[in-house]
Amino acid sequence: MEQFLTFGLVGLSTAAIYAVIGSGLVLTYTTTGVFNFAHGAAGMMAAFTYWQLTIGWGVPVVVALPLVLLVLAPLSGLLVERAMRTVQRLGEAERLVMTVALLSGLIAAARWIWDPNKARTLPAFFAEMTPLRLGSATITWHQALTMAVAVAVAIGLRLLLFRTRTGAEMRAGVDDRALVGLTGADPVRANRVAWILGIELAAVGGILIAPMVNLDAAQLSLLIVSAYTAAVFGRLRSLPMTFFGAVVVGCLESYLAGYLPQNAYLPGLRLAAPALLLFLALLVFPHGRLRGRDRQLSQVPTPTLRGTLVFGAVVVLFGLILATVLGESDLISYGRIFAFGVIALSFVPLAGYAGQLSLCQLSMAGIGAIAYAHLGPHGQAWALPVAVLIAAAAGAVIALPALRLSGVYLALGTAAFAVVLDRWIFTLPSFEVLGVRIALFDQGSIELTGPGLFGLRLDSTAEITVFAAVCLALAGLGVVLLRRGRFGRRLIALRDSEAAYATLGGNLLLAKVSVFALSAGIAGLGGALYGMQLRSVTADQFNFVAGLPIFLVAVFAGLGAIGAGLFVGVALFGPLTAVPALWPSTQNLVEVVPALAGIAFGGGVVRAGAVARLRAGWNPVFYDRLALGLLIGVPVLLWLLRLAEVIDGWVLFCGSLIAALVVRGWARSRQRPHAEPEVPVEWWGVRRPWRAQDREVLDHAVVTAG
Repeated sequence: MEQFLTFGLVGLSTAAIYAVIGSGLVLTYTTTGVFNFAHGAAGMMAAFTYWQLTIGWGVPVVVALPLVLLVLAPLSGLLVERAMRTVQRLGEAERLVMTVALLSGLIAAARWIWDPNKARTLPAFFAEMTPLRLGSATITWHQALTMAVAVAVAIGLRLLLFRTRTGAEMRAGVDDRALVGLTGADPVRANRVAWILGIELAAVGGILIAPMVNLDAAQLSLLIVSAYTAAVFGRLRSLPMTFFGAVVVGCLESYLAGYLPQNAYLPGLRLAAPALLLFLALLVFPHGRLRGRDRQLSQVPTPTLRGTLVFGAVVVLFGLILATVLGESDLISYGRIFAFGVIALSFVPLAGYAGQLSLCQLSMAGIGAIAYAHLGPHGQAWALPVAVLIAAAAGAVIALPALRLSGVYLALGTAAFAVVLDRWIFTLPSFEVLGVRIALFDQGSIELTGPGLFGLRLDSTAEITVFAAVCLALAGLGVVLLRRGRFGRRLIALRDSEAAYATLGGNLLLAKVSVFALSAGIAGLGGALYGMQLRSVTADQFNFVAGLPIFLVAVFAGLGAIGAGLFVGVALFGPLTAVPALWPSTQNLVEVVPALAGIAFGGGVVRAGAVARLRAGWNPVFYDRLALGLLIGVPVLLWLLRLAEVIDGWVLFCGSLIAALVVRGWARSRQRPHAEPEVPVEWWGVRRPWRAQDREVLDHAVVTAG
């Protein structure tokens, strides 16, 4: 009984911290309509800053603590509020991208500022004081402090939200900002207060929990999963239920640590327990309509077969050029363009066509890599399609919860699934089921080799690079055929309105299971190609945090664009790999770039997607046969000269770039201006793109007619 009470007190002290962090998350969501995935990262930055002041620079605690909590945290809240203001009334994808970008960026920035290879710890508050006795159990002053802070936060938030005018403005602003403004209130000020308080509570929780764990950027940021679980208990709006959920999570972690049997299979379960509980809570608890769930859906273009075939040929040609020009070490770095392009392409049918948000695509890629490694250790050709099918089956499992989840809840569910795989499933040693031995990463790395096709063994890095390029081209062609077919049109209808889709006879179960399975299968293919490229992979290469940049750049590229896959691959393993290779001091800087791109997208820099913008800029070349021939012919000629060792790689790269820009300018000059055909007003936005001035024209016509 004494041990049970001790573990209970430890769990309650941890629960108090989760309650503080979770209440800040609920406060922000309830008052602004934005679910802040970066909430835990804000607490992480506060903890690191507090460590730097107290341990790194020797600033007294009585000075450092107010500086972090009363100066730096409110300033951070103001900055976040200013960044979020532009996306607060946009669709779910834009809001999600902004907060995920902040999460990824803050983790990268913390690793840049504080060397992750150096161990850091924070002392507990009042560590020198004698612990309190509670019967046969003891409670430290730090634990007592956390509980007292949680009680104070609960009382303070209740009074603020329901006993003050500011609280009423904060709660009303998310429903109708314009109406709140008509009452004389200032919704911007209310949002600002909400963000400041939310970041403040994250900072308090981060500093309180830091003495219990090592200061690691990713670990501290993902402790927020426990706070996510507490917030979901409160259905993202009830503070009392959030505190109850925090108690459940904290005690569950404590009792699992104390009573979980000691064997090789269960340690990861304790680490994954909050994510697993979050996943179960999302499935069990009823969820009302999400606040601010109105979406501004972008159009999904229908690619032409001719354009897709040309694009596929360019992708394969690009792979051939890389394979024949680059050396072995460079190919390992840059050849990943195509493998990650396939993984990123998996977002197109899932999020771009069907509108289903997923943050576990890299985990699906890991399943594909595991399956291929164990089924085809000697490069058996049949192992690759079977690995794709296994990844697709895992995707179908995720689709079942997706039947009752959407938007932020679905993103939380897929994130929880990814964290469970990271912390538990991928760390399991081999085991047997019905006499069949099953091995994953087997607590180490797995070896992969290229497949044997048509009597040829693809075992060199160059051959695998070309094979990956061919796979990306074929996968892109398959997604285009899907978009042009009946099932693609059904997915677009599903994205537009699930209720209307079901009302008109659509089968939601079949549609969601099919698109999740298809998307996971594509990601699994990319994971297998990635493993072939590196020859050996570990579980850390497929974790949740590693998958965030892929999601961010994919959204930046445009989720409905077939070229998004190649764009992501080039963006992550083109300049972002070349620049640190030339200037090693920029390594940390380029790791922040994907997050900055996500923030730029959220701010409206690339609303239509970068691929669509690029396509529009290069259309004069694509529709001019002579210009298109020069665009392809000049790099091919330079490539042949490079193979003949007449020129070097830099001349090939710079010459191709200069030729492309010159051809583009020449093609634009050859364009003849032509009058745009008249389109009836009822077809604006259908037969021609909707323009910003169209609304003004229509309003003027209505007023005139009246």
